Amino acid sequence: MARDERVTLLEVHQALPDEQFQSLKFLLEGQVPAGLLLPASRPELCRILLQRFPGNSLRVTAGILRQLGRLDLIQRFQLPLEEQIPEETPCEANGDTPKVRGYPISGHHPGGIPAAPMNNRRLTEKDLMQVAQRLGKEWQEVGILHLGLERSRLEQIQEENPGNPVLWNFEMLREWQRRERHEATVSQLQSCLEHARLDPGILDFLRSLQGN
Repeated sequence: MARDERVTLLEVHQALPDEQFQSLKFLLEGQVPAGLLLPASRPELCRILLQRFPGNSLRVTAGILRQLGRLDLIQRFQLPLEEQIPEETPCEANGDTPKVRGYPISGHHPGGIPAAPMNNRRLTEKDLMQVAQRLGKEWQEVGILHLGLERSRLEQIQEENPGNPVLWNFEMLREWQRRERHEATVSQLQSCLEHARLDPGILDFLRSLQGN
């Protein structure tokens, strides 16, 4: 069983691009000392997680993957989670919606937290610009951790639009929209951003679109 856990863990880490592997280590810092994480290679990180979370390393990793928006890897490797994945929260790197069982997007999440009502309206460029105007200096954190974009692409956007933070935000959101295609709806973006550190006015604005 231990060998299966080690092999699966390594395969999960190898499936992550370098940018997301670094983000995974960043998100583990609350549970593992940064001095161990920062220099760790993929095999070394597997060893660290197996030592610190015996029998539970896959569950810990699944929780981080969920924050990264990689529900596709959770499903591919059948990783355990504390709670089931909601059906309408994909935000994956490949843009595909995972076919998983879970609680619906409307109604309530476990623990009594209200979920966003379903809204399949596509976001317009005007909508994206209004969100972009409210995003702050954490835009790259939002892009990497919550929209599943690569840091190299965000840096490219910054270089292409020097000195214009609102355009950085707008182009980042358009990049997400292009990847999600028909899934780039009001509800989808709200679901992606609901746990991000950002201006509450952004979620209020997205909620205001629910009736439109």
